[in-house]
Amino acid sequence: MSKRKTEKSGKSRFQEATGKVQMTREGYGFVIIDGEDEDVFVKASKMRGALNGDIVRVAIHRQKGKKPSRHREGEIVEIVERSRKPFVGILQVVGEKAWVLMESRVMPYDISVPYENVQRSGASSGMKVAVRVVKWDRKDSEPVGEIVDVLGDPGENDTEMHAILAEYELPYRFAKQVEDAANAIGDDLNAKEFSKRRDFRDTLTFTIDPTDAKDFDDALSVRKKDEGLWEIGVHIADVTHYVRPDSIVDKEALNRGTSVYLVDRTVPMLPEILSNRLCSLRPGEDKLCFSAVFVMNEKGAVTDHWIGRTVIRSDFRFDYDAAQRIIEGVVPEKYTEFDLRPENPLYPALKEAILASFSIAMKLRDARFKAGAISFDRPEMKVIVDEKGHPIDVRQKVSKEANWLIEEFMLLANRAVATVVSKMNKTFVYRVHEEPNAEKLDSLRNFVGNFGYRLGSTDNGKEIAASLNKLFQASAGKPEADAIELLALRCMARAHYTTDNCGHYGLAFKYYTHFTSPIRRYPDMMVHRLLAKYLEGGRSQNKKYYEKLCEYCSQREQLATDAERTSIKYKLVEFMQDKVGYEYDGMISGLTDWGMYVEIEPTKIEGMVALRDIAGDYYEFDEDNYRIVGKSTRKVFTLGDKVRIKVSRANLEQRFIDFELIMLEEHNTESSRPVVKRKTSSRSRGSKKKR
Repeated sequence: MSKRKTEKSGKSRFQEATGKVQMTREGYGFVIIDGEDEDVFVKASKMRGALNGDIVRVAIHRQKGKKPSRHREGEIVEIVERSRKPFVGILQVVGEKAWVLMESRVMPYDISVPYENVQRSGASSGMKVAVRVVKWDRKDSEPVGEIVDVLGDPGENDTEMHAILAEYELPYRFAKQVEDAANAIGDDLNAKEFSKRRDFRDTLTFTIDPTDAKDFDDALSVRKKDEGLWEIGVHIADVTHYVRPDSIVDKEALNRGTSVYLVDRTVPMLPEILSNRLCSLRPGEDKLCFSAVFVMNEKGAVTDHWIGRTVIRSDFRFDYDAAQRIIEGVVPEKYTEFDLRPENPLYPALKEAILASFSIAMKLRDARFKAGAISFDRPEMKVIVDEKGHPIDVRQKVSKEANWLIEEFMLLANRAVATVVSKMNKTFVYRVHEEPNAEKLDSLRNFVGNFGYRLGSTDNGKEIAASLNKLFQASAGKPEADAIELLALRCMARAHYTTDNCGHYGLAFKYYTHFTSPIRRYPDMMVHRLLAKYLEGGRSQNKKYYEKLCEYCSQREQLATDAERTSIKYKLVEFMQDKVGYEYDGMISGLTDWGMYVEIEPTKIEGMVALRDIAGDYYEFDEDNYRIVGKSTRKVFTLGDKVRIKVSRANLEQRFIDFELIMLEEHNTESSRPVVKRKTSSRSRGSKKKR
C-alpha cells in the first residue's frame, strides 16, 4: 500500500492509497489495501471504469469535523494496472457483432468482443467462454475484450468446472510440449544412482493415503532398534531428481504453483506420468526419495536424525480406513484391497509397525498441543458426486487416528528440515504463521464472555493458544461451540511462504517448512533443491529471488483455495436446487449491512437471509455490537443464534442460496440479550487456514 499526505478539497479531506478492486454485480466496489483491515467503499458512479482485480489509486474521503469512520468511502482517481484475469460468460452473436453476457457476481458489465476474435476462437453463440478485457475507452458504454478460452456448453459439468478454473487463471490441461517433455523423462533407476543413496529397500515400508489417491508422495518406514527405540523414516518422492530447474516441466509447475482440488477432480501441478507413475511411491516398485529418518523412543523424543536422498520399495498400500481398522483392532467383515490380511507374510510386522508408529505419533501430537499448538476441530463437509459430477449427498469429513498418524510424522519431517537449515544461516523457504490479530481477539473475548467463558487477556502467544484450547474444550458440544470456533478462526492470520522466518503460531513451531508434498506444491520443490545444495556444502542462494518465488507461490495457493471453495459452493447450490421450499434448522454464521448468513444443519450449507426480506419489522445491522436489531420490536439476532429457515432460491449461475427466516415467537428481544462488542471487516467472514 502507498499513502500520501492528507489533502483538503472543499469541505472534505482525503488521503490517497493504492489497492486492488473487489467489485460487485451492482457496480459498486471496495478497494482492498494491503496491511489494513477495513476496505474503502466506492460508489458505482465513482468507479471511473475500474473493474474487479484492477490495481487502482483511490482518494479516501473523510468529512471535515467528523470523527474517522470505519465505513470509509472514496473514489477511483487512477487505474494503475488493469487486471488480466478473465471473466466468464455466455457468448451472444448477432450478425457480425458479439458480446459476452456476464454471469459473474463481480462483473456488472457485458463485454463487447470483435467478430474476428470470435471467428478465430471457434466459439458459437450460446457457448460459455472466458474473456479478458483489453480496453475500455471512456466514450464506450461497455469494455472491449478478447476470448481467451472456449469452455463449452453451459450447464455441463466439465464446462462449469473449467469455468471456475478460468475465473482464477488456473489451467486445466497441459500443453502438448509439456506433456512431451514429461514423457521424455526416464526413470533413472539403476545401480549407479542407487549407490549415491541410502538404501531402505529392505526396511519395512508402507503408505497410507485416501482410497482414490494415485499420487503417493510420502511413505513411512519402521524398524525396531534397541529396546525402546524405533527408527522411523519419512520418505518423500524425489521429484526434483526428475524435474530439472528451468526445464519446460519445471516452468509449468512454477506457473501452476500447486495442484488444485475441485469437488470432482484433481488438476495436477505435474503431468500424470510424473505425479502418478515416476514419482508415485507405489508398492513393490523401487523409488527415489528425499528422506528424514528419526531414531525415537516410545515417548516420542527424537534421539538422532538423518536427512538425505534414499531409494525405497513400499511393501504395502493402506488407505486411511484400513489403517484405522488396525489401530482400533477391528477385523473387517469384508476385506478390501487395502486391508492387511492375516495370511500375508508381512502381517505381524506391518501390524506392529502401524501400532508402534501410531503410539509415537500420539506422543508427538500431545507434545505439540502442550507447547501451544491450537486445536481447531470445526467440521468440514464433503460433497459426494455421481459419475457425471452431479451432487448426491453432503457428508462430514471425519479425521481419525490414522490421519493423525501420517499428519504428525509429516509435521515432524517439515519441522526437522527447517530446523537443520536454519542453523546454516542460509536463504531458505519457510512456511510461517503470525500471531492472531489483537483487535479481533478482543472482539472474541467480549463475545465469549456473554456465554460465561473467559479468554485470557495477555500478549503472550503461547498463553493465548492455551486459553483458546481451554475455551474450545469448555464449549464443546454446546449450542455456542460452532460460533466460538468460527470467530476464533477469523482471528487467525493466513499462513504463507517467506524467506524470513518468524515461526508457525498455529503449530507452535519455531521453524517450519513444506518438504513433504513436492508432487503437488512447488514450494516443496524449492525446499528440496535448496536442501540438497546445502547438504552438499553449497553456498547460500539469492534471497531476493526466492522471496519473490515465495510471494508468487502464496498467491497461487490462495487462488487454488478460492477455486476449490467456489467449486464446492457451485455443487452445494446445485444440490439445493430441488430443495426450494424446504425448511431447515440453522445457525447464524455471519452478519453484514444487508443480511445474515445462516449455516443449515447438519450439512453446514450456507445461505443468505436479506434484512429487507425479514417480515414484521425493519431490521438494521448494529456493527459496533455485531448484531441485527429490529427497529420496532427490538428483536436481536447475533452470531451463533439458532434459527429456522426456508430455502427460497438457489441461483446456480451466480452460485448463491437465499433463505427466508421463519420468525419464532420465543426469539430474544434487545432487553434480554447481552451486548456483543465486535469489530469486523466489511467483506470477509473468514475461513480455515492452511498449514
